Amino acid sequence: MTISISHFPVHAVDVDATVAFYRDALGLEVVNDVPYGEFRWVTLATPGSTVGQLVVSQPHAGRSEQEGDQLAALVALGVFGPIVFDTDDVDAAFEKARATGLGEVLQEPQDMGYGVRDCAFRDPAGNMVRVGTKTP
Repeated sequence: MTISISHFPVHAVDVDATVAFYRDALGLEVVNDVPYGEFRWVTLATPGSTVGQLVVSQPHAGRSEQEGDQLAALVALGVFGPIVFDTDDVDAAFEKARATGLGEVLQEPQDMGYGVRDCAFRDPAGNMVRVGTKTP
């Protein structure tokens, strides 16, 4: 038996700004952009991959007004995550993401005490994103 992550939800009031961060700052590709009434779901993945896709949607999509409001408030506080990405060059990934100005820098690249070098951002919706690599 095999198992893998298929999709991971990312909630954002401004879907376009959040998609721009993952696409332009981190290099993901848009796989699908599905409109549904006044809402939409945008799926992104690493180039050439079909697993572990992010699905960006508004907090109110498929939820009651009250649930959507509560979810939007929690996302804005940054209580979810982090969403963690692996890379072969943390410093280059950091510089590319920072240069776009699309996310808030939370941590510049640094060696952590547990065998990882990573950096951290907050996407435009408030979700924490970490990008790292294992260190020898």
